[in-house]
Amino acid sequence: MGVTDPIADMLTRIRNANRIHAKNVDVLMSRINLNITQILKKAGYIAGYEMKKDAHDHDMLRIHLKYPDTKNTVISEITRISKPSRRVYVKSDEIPKVLNGYGIAILSTSRGIMTDKEARAQNVGGEVLCYVW
Repeated sequence: MGVTDPIADMLTRIRNANRIHAKNVDVLMSRINLNITQILKKAGYIAGYEMKKDAHDHDMLRIHLKYPDTKNTVISEITRISKPSRRVYVKSDEIPKVLNGYGIAILSTSRGIMTDKEARAQNVGGEVLCYVW
């Protein structure tokens, strides 16, 4: 059975694994999921990732989660903003700041997937995919 929204599926898997302090989480491989994972790695929210095959020979992304200690998590919240039923687009001067700059917004722009800071620097708007803090 196919997944209607692979981004929401990935974010939910990360959120659930984060709540139980799992070391790794496997998500379906897609180009957009890979780009979001690369941004999370560059921003320091995850320890790393690797590409694998599952038992049914599907491409999977194994995300290695990061925890500062046994009680706290690096990712406090990860929220999907633009959904298939309601797309959220912003202009370059309307890009939101997440938690006054402590979090990141991940945007899909005409120049690729990037964080809110990169989009402001390049003066491009786009679709707001998710917020992470």
